[in-house]
Amino acid sequence: MKDHAGARLIKDMIFKCAVCLFAFISLLPLYLILYYITKNGIMVINWDFLFSLPRPIGESGGGVFNAIIGTVMLIILSCIMSIPCGIAAGIYLSENKKGKLSNTIRLCVIVLQGTPSIVIGIIAYLWVVAPLKTFSALSGGIALSIMMLPVIIKTTEETLKLIPYHLKEASLALGVPYHRTILKVILPSGISGILTGILLSVARITGETAPLLFTAFGNQFMNMNILKPIDSLPYRIFYYAMSPYPEWHSFAWGASFILVVLTLALNLFARGISVKWKIQF
Repeated sequence: MKDHAGARLIKDMIFKCAVCLFAFISLLPLYLILYYITKNGIMVINWDFLFSLPRPIGESGGGVFNAIIGTVMLIILSCIMSIPCGIAAGIYLSENKKGKLSNTIRLCVIVLQGTPSIVIGIIAYLWVVAPLKTFSALSGGIALSIMMLPVIIKTTEETLKLIPYHLKEASLALGVPYHRTILKVILPSGISGILTGILLSVARITGETAPLLFTAFGNQFMNMNILKPIDSLPYRIFYYAMSPYPEWHSFAWGASFILVVLTLALNLFARGISVKWKIQF
């Protein structure tokens, strides 16, 4: 019996070691990416780089201030267009689990989620850029909002499905109207999952470059007009990385580091809102 127990303990230890080893191997690429981005990018970060505009070819220095502002504008535009529609569609799917319209929406979400980003960029070009006859932040925001929709819809639907049905029944039994039940009881109960979906969708679009090549296009100057071309960090990284100048290559690393920090800040911001919402409700 002791031999069998010892063999089981050895097998258990081997299994735990194997799990830890494979977990470490799966996380190793992430650590290496973060290490190289931080190592090569943090050396470039300074006041001039963060708050200066790009300079013409032949002049040293410059920064990515316009790209930072452009990225923030694109994220805000995308969220304004996609979050209300995505949450509304998720609520509908969670409340109507069967039916032709529900099944059609779910199929469209699956197809849209698997659509390459460059195809979405071309569609936004045909819908917005071609009629307006100009690249713009608006067209870039529309392209990115389309990419955000599937993640928001799916996470909202799955989150609301996990909420106990008796909460809804109790609210309706007390005479609360259906729309107030959804807005004041169901949505607050699932706010953490919904915010996670929004966060995942924002994280997906933050580093997208292909759709912006056909829509926002990029701009060497500062622009706050959503109907004009606008710069962004992914496009600026692509532009600098493809150049033959070593200084611009270092700028690409610096912009990559800023993009990583921006993504981390969005994560922390979403967590803070989630905690505050839980306390209030």
